Amino acid sequence: MYNRDYTPERITELRESEIFVFGSNLAGAHGGGAALLAYRKFGAVWGQGVGLQGQSYGIPTMHGGVEAIRPYVDEFIAFAKQHPELTFLVTKIGCGIAGFTVAEIAPLFASALEVENVLLPQEFVDLA
Repeated sequence: MYNRDYTPERITELRESEIFVFGSNLAGAHGGGAALLAYRKFGAVWGQGVGLQGQSYGIPTMHGGVEAIRPYVDEFIAFAKQHPELTFLVTKIGCGIAGFTVAEIAPLFASALEVENVLLPQEFVDLA
């Protein structure tokens, strides 16, 4: 299947208990990148930019700098801790259309390294 230590590089399907975590915008206009995939395949809701939606979870990345993203990442990590029955596959949020680098975003997920049901991209783990 895939390495359970990291989020797979390419996600095309999910197991029943898996959640696709993607970078969104506050308006929930899922028009490109991982957000569009979440909308087309994993239940993301048009108009909802934050939180659990179907088998996906949106983290806004298009509304400001890294510090504007931090509260949403913290909220996600708290949510994941409250739902150990789910496995969260975090994509390289903010590192596509939003234009951030892995080095800028990865440290936001440092506390997620301790959360067993959160899988991060290998690049995030290396730099968190």
